[in-house]
Amino acid sequence: MLARFSAAISFVFAAAVPAFASGPDQSAAQPVMVAPAPAPQTPRLMFTLRGGVAMNPEYFGSDEYAVGPDLGFRFNYLSLRSGRALGSPDPWADNMGLTIGGSLRFIQERKTDDFDELAGLDDIDAALELGVSMRYGTENFAAFGTVRRGFGGHEGWVGEVGADAILRPTDRLRLSMGPRLFFGDDSYSDTYFRVTASESSAALPAYDPDGGMVSAGVEFGARYQINDVWGLEGAVTWEKFTDDAADSPIVEQGSDEQWGVRFGVTRVFSIGG
Repeated sequence: MLARFSAAISFVFAAAVPAFASGPDQSAAQPVMVAPAPAPQTPRLMFTLRGGVAMNPEYFGSDEYAVGPDLGFRFNYLSLRSGRALGSPDPWADNMGLTIGGSLRFIQERKTDDFDELAGLDDIDAALELGVSMRYGTENFAAFGTVRRGFGGHEGWVGEVGADAILRPTDRLRLSMGPRLFFGDDSYSDTYFRVTASESSAALPAYDPDGGMVSAGVEFGARYQINDVWGLEGAVTWEKFTDDAADSPIVEQGSDEQWGVRFGVTRVFSIGG
């Protein structure tokens, strides 16, 4: 406070001295000094949340579909007190070069009482997968890989790799499309595709799958920027089970092709700054 008061006194004194030095009859107007406006501060944390609806198979291998909520999170930017920053302060810009982030997936529970075709199988609790992702992006291309560990319904390890071609027909519209490969270890495959001897029946014979590639597919995504903070986002996915997953009696009685559709509204949030 004292420093600001002293600076103000110095400013007034500096402006007044030339006027008194020229005498009281000086008629020339003195220039007015205007301090520049402070530069806008960059938010310390910026992220995007998505909320909407999604349609997915009732369970892995099902030929029936259910509609439910769709939630998503995307990290945009973080500035640290040290002056270092992560990400981009423009929430609509793609990260260029190599970036590392988090990865999350939720798998709903499977209650066999809800499906006549799964009679005799054990229930599977809901699972949450947490892990890390690595992405390399350019203006019109991106490739990524993720590794996650399951908690709850399954406690195995899974991984996914993919790539996208990216098109921008307008400044507000972003389109992407590319292949996906999904992998799971023995624990993951046993949880969702195994039929134990005690669970087996004429319709679902005993089966013990190994881990490896679980599915291969493709994803088409679209994002539209309404304004600086609001947007629309959607995607259509198709995948086909492969190897031991495709040979599971659970998949054979249902479908080895799985579709998914999601659509939601996005909102950018800024904290700090």
